[in-house]
Amino acid sequence: MNSTFKDAIERRRSIYAIGKREVVKSERVAEIVKHAATHVPSPFNSQSARALVLFGEESSAFWGMVRSALKPLVPPAEFPKTEAKIASFDSGYGTVLFFEDQETVESLRSRFALYADKFPLWSLESNGMLQYAVWTALEDEGLGASLQHYDPLVDEAVRARWGVPSSWKLLAQMPFGSVEAPAGEKDFMPIAERVWVRS
Repeated sequence: MNSTFKDAIERRRSIYAIGKREVVKSERVAEIVKHAATHVPSPFNSQSARALVLFGEESSAFWGMVRSALKPLVPPAEFPKTEAKIASFDSGYGTVLFFEDQETVESLRSRFALYADKFPLWSLESNGMLQYAVWTALEDEGLGASLQHYDPLVDEAVRARWGVPSSWKLLAQMPFGSVEAPAGEKDFMPIAERVWVRS
């Protein structure tokens, strides 16, 4: 799509009605995630963010793990609602899992003792930038996505199925797919209450 960065920021929304129409080839999605992971800033250029991009049956396998993990925790009368929600995330054609490599974070803490207490926070900030960059780039390609958090419920199952190193801490999951219905209206607080400008 030909749009400005500002346009993409404005259009990026949580899209829950996603489908399996392959609006963008899987190779392009992988390219977007790799590009963002390469260029998003990180503390001391540590590059601690990690991602796993799942398509088709592998994406469905992840949401099956979530469903199985939640079933014993959710009251039976409430589970159909939970199951429908999980099914909506599985209705797309892929999911990006975002991780932070704790070995890298701990290495920074030991090498730079003055900032040791800051690195866990800085690493989360960096990962958030990666999530936002990927989300906005997917939107710019015409895909819908949302950000979910079902960790640590599925951490062990993810490690077992995809061989994810134990040092990778799962932080967020981003199901994506074709946009089957737009996001609803969004209210905004007065910007003057949120951004102060002084000169």
